[in-house]
Amino acid sequence: MNTTRWHQWTQWKRPTLRGSRNGKSGCICFPVILLNIFRSKVGKVGEGTYAVVYRGRDASTNRQVAIKKIKVGQFKDGLDMSAIREVKYLRELKHQNVIELLDVFSSKTNLNLVLEFLDADLEMIIKDKSVVFLPADIKAWMAMTFRGLEFCHRNWILHRDLKPNNLLIASDGMLKLADFGLARDFSDPGYKMTSQVITRWYRPPELLFGCRYYGTAVDIWSVGCIFAELMLRIPYMAGESDMDQVKTIFRALGTPTEEEWPGHKSLPDYVPVGDFPKHPIRQLFLAATNDAVDLLSKCLIYEPRRRISAKDALSHTYFFALPNPSHPSKLPKCSTVTLKPLDEVDGNVEGAGGLKVKAAQPNRLKRKLTGPDGEAGRSIARKLDFTRQTPGSPSL
Repeated sequence: MNTTRWHQWTQWKRPTLRGSRNGKSGCICFPVILLNIFRSKVGKVGEGTYAVVYRGRDASTNRQVAIKKIKVGQFKDGLDMSAIREVKYLRELKHQNVIELLDVFSSKTNLNLVLEFLDADLEMIIKDKSVVFLPADIKAWMAMTFRGLEFCHRNWILHRDLKPNNLLIASDGMLKLADFGLARDFSDPGYKMTSQVITRWYRPPELLFGCRYYGTAVDIWSVGCIFAELMLRIPYMAGESDMDQVKTIFRALGTPTEEEWPGHKSLPDYVPVGDFPKHPIRQLFLAATNDAVDLLSKCLIYEPRRRISAKDALSHTYFFALPNPSHPSKLPKCSTVTLKPLDEVDGNVEGAGGLKVKAAQPNRLKRKLTGPDGEAGRSIARKLDFTRQTPGSPSL
């Protein structure tokens, strides 16, 4: 863009947060741009409690974009903190496996985030039973997930909300991490953080027990759950409540001992939920290779400090053994791609003409899945039975 033209149509505006002094504390500067000069909105593709997502087109490049219009002024501090976090971290993270923030601008009472438009996500592919994918495809998606996550962790950023519908798929097959509304930096190891993050089915047990000091291991657990879901084609550990989630994890992996997870009984919200026997994880993943089962096991270790890191995961033998990962352009796509908006800052989206959905409280975050016969509204998918051996091999 021409520098003269930029200054002609842009002014710097500081959205003041209540409690700041003269707008100098806790504020982020955003440029104000006349939207109709540079971009045009094609149509609304989703709406949540705090934001509306439009599909747009950049007039100068003809590139499709997603415009997330965040409503400012209804929060006591002026701006929702998740919106500030999303802007802050996406401006810092530039990677092929992280969604790209193209621009930020304000207009009247709205803060607008312009992001690259991605019309599908991994959850859509998993749920589309007409799509058949191979072990090489799973390996490719996992490699791209770990690459994007390793870049975040290398830059001291925790995602804290990894799940299949936050892993968006580009038209060229590239997978990208999205929805950084719950992300935060972790450079200070002594700083307390909330345990009410990560959608329940992908939340590690230390957070379910109220741990306030944690690091990159919480994201690794989520990736392990996604890995299992790709192999099973249904959520691996789907609990109906936080307590049921703990029981589901213990049924799947066995109740941890003090040797396996030192100090877990001292966590703030620890509650004994019973003794469950430990079943070999191979019992459920009969069609997976030994390398795949080993990597999955290292992602789902109870002791957070013993979980594999994203960097070490990328060096695991799983990614170097045959079959080689599929090229992104060769990966399967949904048979019918609908206009899928980017996740809202509150994690809930309303499709055009759909019912309004209120944001769930962090400790009640969970996915809504469509049932096998197409009926919507089920809170969880069918549950796996961890007490007996699966009669057949899961679909890979």
